[in-house]
Amino acid sequence: MMRKVWCEMAMGDPLPREMTVDEFLVWQLDQDERYELVDGRPVPLRAMTGASNVHDVITTNLLGLLWALLRGKPCRVASADTALRTKISSARRPDATIDCAAPERTSYEARHPVAVFEVLSPSTRKIDRFTKLEEYRRHPALRHIVLIDPDAVSAKHYHRSADGEWIDEDLNDPDAVIALGAAGISLRLGDLYERVEMPG
Repeated sequence: MMRKVWCEMAMGDPLPREMTVDEFLVWQLDQDERYELVDGRPVPLRAMTGASNVHDVITTNLLGLLWALLRGKPCRVASADTALRTKISSARRPDATIDCAAPERTSYEARHPVAVFEVLSPSTRKIDRFTKLEEYRRHPALRHIVLIDPDAVSAKHYHRSADGEWIDEDLNDPDAVIALGAAGISLRLGDLYERVEMPG
């Protein structure tokens, strides 16, 4: 029995129902917005995020800090424009990725990602903390996964030990340091929240 190839999204646009990551990356080039590929199906990022101003401020702070820290080093920071292949039929778009491979003009994905960062939001908190986290933990190259809370000065840092075990660390002090050994840099947690006023 032939599988149905097309499905209708809520917006009424026909989208390919099942794709490989390679097919998805080519298909994405002709789209007006960014998508993730989830078990073979493209899902628009705007349907998953609903990012607030605070989310955006933290994300841009993060990208700016990583750019400055990695300048002149072998690794570089990538935005959500860069896809991260997590399974045969899934590709995610972390808010930030540290990729330690040189950029290729014809590539649209991270080729040697060592760290990913997700700024949580109400619509994606569960997906980021469970579904995406498990996908990221299975990625053979990743050494750091950082989940950042926009509602408090707080982050969860997962880092892979030398024997391959994942260790999680809760950071709640503005002066706490996120040590990203695989990239040779460290982030001060409080710097991610510059210009963010926390709820009283």
